[in-house]
Amino acid sequence: MAKQTVAFLGPLGTYSHLVTRKRFGNDAEFIPLLGIADVCSYVSRTPGAKGVVPIENSSGGTIHETIDILLNNRPRVCIEEELSLHVKLALLGHKGCPIKRLHSHFVPLEHCSPWIRKHLGRVEKKEESSTAIAAAHVTVDPYAAALGGRHLAKQFGLDILEFPVESDTPNITTFVVVSRKQVEHTRRDKITLAISLPNEPGSLYRLLGTFQQEKVNLSRLVSRPIRGAHKEYAFLIDLDGDMETPSVKRAIRDARKQSTALRICGAYPCRKPYRS
Repeated sequence: MAKQTVAFLGPLGTYSHLVTRKRFGNDAEFIPLLGIADVCSYVSRTPGAKGVVPIENSSGGTIHETIDILLNNRPRVCIEEELSLHVKLALLGHKGCPIKRLHSHFVPLEHCSPWIRKHLGRVEKKEESSTAIAAAHVTVDPYAAALGGRHLAKQFGLDILEFPVESDTPNITTFVVVSRKQVEHTRRDKITLAISLPNEPGSLYRLLGTFQQEKVNLSRLVSRPIRGAHKEYAFLIDLDGDMETPSVKRAIRDARKQSTALRICGAYPCRKPYRS
């Protein structure tokens, strides 16, 4: 039996890599790629492949690149599952060496900013494209440290100087598993819609009222500008429920009547959060 191929936002050691391993185990073939668009492009042209990309962080907000790909349907992918990771951060570096530079992705730097101000207030902050890249920088600089997952210590031969780096609020990153075609699931917890509305007063109000009347809960509403259209926006909407539930069916039917375009990006299950 052929291995399941899964692309993810690399490099090796990122939280996308970690959640991909937790979801698909060690028997899958993992393909690290440099960007979210690269992951989605690979999936759209590779039969049977899946991809894992982040869509939202509880501190950093929505990942606009993922949202735009789903809204524009370019590359063409569908949401197959939702995954989430409860992130616990570690301070990684070299024992006995004073810290002069702190490397990390912008989300951990923002999430842990109170702790950083208290413990590393005079340290120079260096924003990197991923926590794995941050840890790689620290391997060649004895006076640097990184904020990232504990798993990076073994991967890069670093010491764990502090764990967990505490914050007042949970740090949860949400990911979506994407595939070329929509998959039929026996359990569907959530539906994602890409919607364009008439550019006229009250169009969004009427759309939201459609779901309210059917008592369908909306768990995400993101607006993004339509490229090339001045002051016009498209909306990515997550709603709780199953496509076979009558109230959900009616709400989507009525929403379609009010929209200039409506596409279902996926109807899928949401797995319980993993821990880093």
